[in-house]
Amino acid sequence: MTQTADGRGSNGGVVAPASTLVIFGASGDLTSRKLMPALAELIHRGFLGSFFSVVGVARTEMSNEDFQARMVAAVDNPPDDWGSVTERFRYITGEYDHPDTFNRLCTVLEQIEGQYRGPAGNTGNRLYYFAAPPSTFATLVAGLRDAGLNHAHAEGAFARVIIEKPYGRDVASAVALDEAVHSGFSESQVYRIDHYLGKETVQNLLALRFSNAIFEPLWNRNYVDHVEITVAETLGVGHRGGFYEEAGALRDIVQNHVMQVLALTLMEPPSSMDPNGIRDEKMKALKAVVTMSERDVESNVVRGQYSEGLVEGDKAVAYRAEEGVSTISTIETYLAVKLTVDNWRWAGVPIYLRTGKRLPKRVTEVVMHFRAAPHLAFAAKTAKRLEPNSLIVRIQPDEGISLRFGAKVPGQAFQVRTTSMDFEYDKQFTEEDLDGYERLLLDALLGDQTLFIRTDEVHEARRIVTPMLHAFSDPDFPVAMYTAGTWGPGEAERLMDRDGRKWRQP
Repeated sequence: MTQTADGRGSNGGVVAPASTLVIFGASGDLTSRKLMPALAELIHRGFLGSFFSVVGVARTEMSNEDFQARMVAAVDNPPDDWGSVTERFRYITGEYDHPDTFNRLCTVLEQIEGQYRGPAGNTGNRLYYFAAPPSTFATLVAGLRDAGLNHAHAEGAFARVIIEKPYGRDVASAVALDEAVHSGFSESQVYRIDHYLGKETVQNLLALRFSNAIFEPLWNRNYVDHVEITVAETLGVGHRGGFYEEAGALRDIVQNHVMQVLALTLMEPPSSMDPNGIRDEKMKALKAVVTMSERDVESNVVRGQYSEGLVEGDKAVAYRAEEGVSTISTIETYLAVKLTVDNWRWAGVPIYLRTGKRLPKRVTEVVMHFRAAPHLAFAAKTAKRLEPNSLIVRIQPDEGISLRFGAKVPGQAFQVRTTSMDFEYDKQFTEEDLDGYERLLLDALLGDQTLFIRTDEVHEARRIVTPMLHAFSDPDFPVAMYTAGTWGPGEAERLMDRDGRKWRQP
């Protein structure tokens, strides 16, 4: 695809400025499984111009040609020009704590930028992606800083860094990581990535709420009975048993994905839809979540772990039988949590969260359960199958929105039951959307921080989950077992039952 001097593509769409993506940890799974397919799709769709290049950095010994071949093989059904694009890729073998690695990176970047010069004003743009283990992040920042690679070296150019989760293990480690990152990069240069925020339906939470006059007036304690957020997976931990033994569902899913979806669901209308406007309101929403006491954790959190069972007709082994997992592990693969929010909009409205592996269905959704009608003018026996209204935002895999409401059943008798009005994205829109990594990579190259996580959001999310982390460190904190292929332990059902509510079964 050709690129004009004004940064527009030949198809009239937005094209990222000429730039080099530097991937630390380029020999790892994330680069091959996520980043390369995302880049290939962006190139196919015309979002990356002919001046884009990649430099991989890792400890694994590889030549430029080896790296290029591996990146070609990483993409199924690649675009026709993918092979020629990867010819611009370079690779550096080196230790992350050795100055020579960064000195060679300086040389390679200067060579690439001299060879593949973009339109005037775009030369020298650099985006650093930390796809290496989190324990290396501070070292990488120091190496970039000491080599002078942490700031733009040409007028109008940029130097930015993308940081993968987890952003520390707790509040103290998150603060320490931020201090290390900010020793080399300002907050405006830092892009903390959570691929959930790149999903089309997550962003449509904003569109649903703030572009429709019929929903936002109801989005509060006067009309909402409770809010339910579910992130369910059919898969087990697979080959990530060692990682999961360190992280568990709380660190892996709740403190990242779930907290971000929660913030978008609860936030106030922003004064503007720019990055600061949205992120300011997300932060306020998280800050309003009440910090749990030790007793709160005991009564409002259910920690579960899957045992063997059947998932989608296939036998699934128990978590403790997975590769890299202790046979006496107490790490959670399931969590059900009840939160409360202390602000004007949500006071008194319980927020129920659940996430788990080896559940019956893969689904991520937000359900707004509205209060029941205060009075039914018709006989109760005619409305036995009538439920309170609910609005369901399906984030994955069947992206869409459903409104559950009461309607008369056809026939002579007057019977009322709940039915659905459904909206499905793939049936309503012909436009192709970008997936999480595609959108977020493009946004980082364009300098749009809207869908990235700001440092104060990280600290508030950590503050919310820290009491649970402390409770889970007690070996006596209960772990409820559930059969793989079910919706979790009975204790999670009782968490809702005691409030007179039920989990929705997708």
